[in-house]
Amino acid sequence: MFTGIIEHLGRVASATPLGRGRTLAVEAGDLAAGMSPGDSIAVNGACLTVTGIQGKIIRVEAVAETVSRTNVGRLAAGSLVNLERPLKLGARLHGHLVQGHVDTTTRVLGLQKGPESVMISFALPAELQRLIVPRGSVAVDGVSLTVAGLQDGLFSCSLIGYTLEHTTLGRVKPGDEVNLEADIIGKYVAAALEGPGGPSGPLSAEKLRGWGY
Repeated sequence: MFTGIIEHLGRVASATPLGRGRTLAVEAGDLAAGMSPGDSIAVNGACLTVTGIQGKIIRVEAVAETVSRTNVGRLAAGSLVNLERPLKLGARLHGHLVQGHVDTTTRVLGLQKGPESVMISFALPAELQRLIVPRGSVAVDGVSLTVAGLQDGLFSCSLIGYTLEHTTLGRVKPGDEVNLEADIIGKYVAAALEGPGGPSGPLSAEKLRGWGY
């Protein structure tokens, strides 16, 4: 489990095929000193396992499912990546609960610069429309963001200078692919209300009236 607060802006040293997956060597800075093989780390929001450490370089492996569902398969030597170690139980939660299980990828649609921030708009995949809500939380390339605007087919987030400087989102441009993970709380609520296996089936206005709402 992660928080979406990026600890280090790393750089891919090498990327090599591993069957239908990939092996990445990533410059992790001071994070590498406190890590061991077998540890988890979020790379652009995707939870991967550390398989080796050499100095400040960590090696991680991504299986075929991760490669197909995230932008990890498009990373190459020189690519910048957001890195975050798992949340410690009992620590302050500065972002929101992020599993590191990327739902899908999406595209940057546009950037609008303001005096103190940059508003970035992203395409909203149809399968996540019910899970992205105004002023709700979303992880974009592993960065915990607040949804500032929501329209048909897109959502937008306002990023302050610190976030732009210390994450990959300060380098994105229209058309770039980013990883997207919806808030886990919203997923469970949607499953409980819409799931056919629930005790009362999908929620409706008629049911709410019957329950006294």
